Amino acid sequence: MKITIIGAGNMGGALIKGWAKKGVHELTITARTEKTLSRFSSEYPNIKTMLDNVEAVKDADVIVIAVKPWLVETVINEIKVNIDFKRQIILSVAANVLTDQLRTYLGEPDAKVLYVMPNIGAEYNESMTFLAPASGVCEEVTANMKELLEEVGKVKICTEKAVAAGNMLSGCGIAYVMRFIHAMMEGGVEMGLYPAEAQEIAMQAMKGAVAVLEGSGMHPAVAIDKVTTPGGLTIRGLNELDHAGFNSAVIRCLKAGLVK
Repeated sequence: MKITIIGAGNMGGALIKGWAKKGVHELTITARTEKTLSRFSSEYPNIKTMLDNVEAVKDADVIVIAVKPWLVETVINEIKVNIDFKRQIILSVAANVLTDQLRTYLGEPDAKVLYVMPNIGAEYNESMTFLAPASGVCEEVTANMKELLEEVGKVKICTEKAVAAGNMLSGCGIAYVMRFIHAMMEGGVEMGLYPAEAQEIAMQAMKGAVAVLEGSGMHPAVAIDKVTTPGGLTIRGLNELDHAGFNSAVIRCLKAGLVK
């Protein structure tokens, strides 16, 4: 498959690297400077790099728009004259630029447009990606794009409205998980561990927790009970989290980013 990615920032870059590691597709990427493009071509020499967005989209099967939301209209105005709407599929990872708006920019009400929200884990093929097709996009196209995005992690097909919640849990959620790991590191240092050692332990604890939940299918509350003995250390720590309003803080954190 020929894929053109317009924009090589954090999100576009993660997708580029994730797909490049698979080595399955013909990738063309664009950026505003040669300096940015050279970072990718030096690491992945099979990637085709261009500064010209118009030229880059000509032969693509899939066009990924991975620029900042306020640049989407400008980019689309630049490339739409060269888009074959009957053949080419457009994926947009620009936050809160929904498919109706994209079709308006494109001037084509039946464009094969899908709103996509991956996260930076795509670079390591561990993204949780949300995929919302525009109205009228056929199931075959959606299934093909799901398969493509599964190369960089897990994919959930959903409505555009659900993408916002999914992004807070997964896209922004990566930062929240990292903040928790950082807090565990600081606690480890206070207890006498070196920072690198504390980080390794905290990350492995996180991996272990995920492995238990994935492997067993248990609800987290059930799994917690299995390691919480009466009068033990775990319940003391859990109660301290409760006293500090941990659950409420997490829920408020997730809801804070939802667009009203």
